[in-house]
Amino acid sequence: MSTKTQIRSEDYLRMTFEHDAEFVHGEIVERGMPDEIHSAIQFLILLRFGGLIHSFPLYPRPEIRMKVAPNAYRIADIAVFAGTHPPAVPETPPLVVVEILSKDDRYLDIMQKLEEYREWGVPHIWVIDPVAKRFSMYTEVGLQNVSSLSLADYPIQLTPAELFADL
Repeated sequence: MSTKTQIRSEDYLRMTFEHDAEFVHGEIVERGMPDEIHSAIQFLILLRFGGLIHSFPLYPRPEIRMKVAPNAYRIADIAVFAGTHPPAVPETPPLVVVEILSKDDRYLDIMQKLEEYREWGVPHIWVIDPVAKRFSMYTEVGLQNVSSLSLADYPIQLTPAELFADL
């Protein structure tokens, strides 16, 4: 039987990685390796939110470490904070978290991560599946496919047709 090496969160926060890893309950967790399509989708979504930052107090951040629980740090593909500028390692939930699925993501790992975001209090959890060209939202009832992603108080709406048009 193998054992996993446990480290402290303070040590994790001082570490650097070639491809940033997460920290979940004392263990380093590798993230799915993004590809070119993942990167392009991330860029396009950031552009859409970036177009709002001069009119609304929104702070979109790619790949930011967030303290989602006392012993867990997660990294969203995109986190959008509202109201005030987020600190280097936010401990309060963003308005939106966007996860873009990668080919090597494991279903159970993604579902655990999405549930951690929900328990932390993230009100809008969006999931983009580039292979199926599908959008989903994660809520207390689980993962639900949707025809578009939007925020009631902000002029933003994304559809698969728009997002995947040039990919």
